[in-house]
Amino acid sequence: MGSTVILDLMGGVALLLWGLHMVHSGVVRAFGADLRRLLGIALQSRFRAFLAGAFVTALLQSSTATGLMAASFVIGGTLDLAPALAVMLGANVGTTLVVQVLSFNISLVTPILLLSGVIAFKRGGRTRTRDIGRVVIGIGLMLLALHIFLSALVTTESAVVSRALLDAIADQPFLCLLIAAAITWAAHSSVAVVLVVMSLGAAHLVSPTAVIALVLGANVGSALNPLIESSRPGNLASRRLPIGNLLTRLVGCALVLPFLHPLSELMQSFEPNPARLAADFHTAFNILLAVMFIGPLNLIARQLTRWLPEQPKAADPGTPLYLDSSAASAPAVALVCAAREVLRMGDLIEAMLRQVMTALLTNDRKLVAEISRMDDAVDSLNNAVKLYVTRMTRDSLDDRDAYRAMEIISFSINLEHVGDIIDKNLMDLASKKIRRGITFSKEGETDLVEFHQQVVDSLRLAVGIFMSGDMQVARQLVAAKAQLRETEFAAAERYLGRLREGTPESIESYSLDLDILRDLKRVHSHLCSAAYPVLERAGALQRSRLKDSPFRRRKTAISRTPDKPILP
Repeated sequence: MGSTVILDLMGGVALLLWGLHMVHSGVVRAFGADLRRLLGIALQSRFRAFLAGAFVTALLQSSTATGLMAASFVIGGTLDLAPALAVMLGANVGTTLVVQVLSFNISLVTPILLLSGVIAFKRGGRTRTRDIGRVVIGIGLMLLALHIFLSALVTTESAVVSRALLDAIADQPFLCLLIAAAITWAAHSSVAVVLVVMSLGAAHLVSPTAVIALVLGANVGSALNPLIESSRPGNLASRRLPIGNLLTRLVGCALVLPFLHPLSELMQSFEPNPARLAADFHTAFNILLAVMFIGPLNLIARQLTRWLPEQPKAADPGTPLYLDSSAASAPAVALVCAAREVLRMGDLIEAMLRQVMTALLTNDRKLVAEISRMDDAVDSLNNAVKLYVTRMTRDSLDDRDAYRAMEIISFSINLEHVGDIIDKNLMDLASKKIRRGITFSKEGETDLVEFHQQVVDSLRLAVGIFMSGDMQVARQLVAAKAQLRETEFAAAERYLGRLREGTPESIESYSLDLDILRDLKRVHSHLCSAAYPVLERAGALQRSRLKDSPFRRRKTAISRTPDKPILP
């Protein structure tokens, strides 16, 4: 019987965590961008930030997710620390709202929620209705998990060994706090742990004093996850917000722990139901912390800034600056971080591309070596972006986010290819020119500079398309490709004309000139790849540039008359 009860409890915990995950993922998919926008708008004052944090967390059912959003704003420099701390105070209150709802006996609506959620999920297609159905299913699973808890705990109540173990733990409030904190940290959900504590209290397996101690532990444990997940190695400033959140919880626990027994007796006089007592204390504790700390937040923020000063950024250009690992639970935020890093790659590529012509014209060996080092940085950033996007988007994404993830990876790869062409081809040609002492003719140098400038201009267009997805700019970039092809043909004809005239510089540099044009054209082709997804999405691309040949027309005519025999 003992093993069966343990399996039931473990299954109930798993079902509860999965229900929370479905609620969180459904809300993120349906309203994730809107919630992030709301959070950004409401962060101008601490009171509005507090309300926004409570509202967003009540929907997401994850104070960790809200904290990571706020941390990304702080690390990015768009949000001060004081309103971010207010967001966390609100987020802590927001997590208590679902606990309040589930503390009432609403098990009768479980089948209704599951049935309606499945219908909405199946019939919703790719609309927001499907995501709302996911949320409703998650709530139904949470209620079902609570029913499993209560059924299993009724059996546990009659077991002598389990009863003695729980009684031993219940007499040690500090031990209860540590155990609940560890479980909450492992489960990444204070809601789940508080609901389990409610079930233990409802089954009379732990005393009201132990219930309060366990709820305190759940509050401490939920503050550990943002501290671990949002911290960047070597950057103490990234720890300010999660440490401030943890300190408020610890101060609250230090104030409550000495008065657990009188507090539990006082609360029992108002609420004899142990499940409701856990929910009420959970809410009251977080509201009390909000009232205590929302006033001196500026003072707390200044002290945290003094304790955790900003560290100088790494000088290595290959070190990612915007790939924030704290955005793991918010794919939309992660994609923005990845896009910012790809824009950094674009800046490096533009610097490399501009210096290519300087290196070719001035025979500067140091500049050739510098461009090679810049390509190493581009390679490092490309690898970091690909790994980051892959890691941050392991969960299923909606169509828009999945498409954006592919655009980010594709553009990053193409920029990396551009860097390789510059480093391994163009700089190799520059070294060859320096070794052999080759000089360009004035006309050939003019052609190269003009051709190079067109490629640089197209790089700006490609970056603009990546940022905005504007179809008119995409058309302009594709038109620039046709213009570049004409420029190449015209330059090649002029080279041949100078060869016929016997110009010494042209004879000496002819092969080098054409190789440079070819490699710059390859660079341009990789840049044009940014335009094709935009044009394809708008239905503005042809399937082929080939005209119908007589053979294709004959084949089409034959395919249209299948009943007529084909004679040899």
